[in-house]
Amino acid sequence: MDLTHLLYLHGFRSSPASAKARRMAAWAAGQPGLNFACPQLPPSPLEAMELVAGLVAGWPARGVAVIGSSLGGFYATTLAEQPAHRDWRVAVLNPAVDPARDLSRHIGTLTAWHDPALKFDFTARHVAELSALTPPARLTNPARYYALIAKGDELLDWREMLARYAGCDGEVLEGSDHGLTDFEDHLAGVVGHLLA
Repeated sequence: MDLTHLLYLHGFRSSPASAKARRMAAWAAGQPGLNFACPQLPPSPLEAMELVAGLVAGWPARGVAVIGSSLGGFYATTLAEQPAHRDWRVAVLNPAVDPARDLSRHIGTLTAWHDPALKFDFTARHVAELSALTPPARLTNPARYYALIAKGDELLDWREMLARYAGCDGEVLEGSDHGLTDFEDHLAGVVGHLLA
């Protein structure tokens, strides 16, 4: 595929400063003519999706890929399942499958991973917004997706991720961790799928 636009969506409490986001930005910088975007997503899922919708509003129906990590994987799936985006390629990295359930335990004042001085409130309204954003149970075209799933993920259940993205291209790692600290070892598989 002639990739012209690439969107990276970071995870909960994360940012464009994450190791994976920075690695994808560096890879994109080496691809002539590739438009790369990695926005700082607000705590509100509704506001996050509105921000992303505005960002991609002028993007083409083809030649686009989106990568999402953890909660960003949930957002990427929600975005890619919208009718206007069903020709996009998708890569999800240890994707959140049911973030409304999982993050309901984290209501309160939280800090950002890459800037502990940055605090934000995560509320029951945000959990309700996540529930409202849940994409269809069945992916319209699993072949568009690449799922990188680590059995060593300490935050999310790899079996749930594998079931959610059944039939998708990808890799199941025997170890690793939620942050995929060995992401460099698996970058070729991710970008290979996006460019296929």
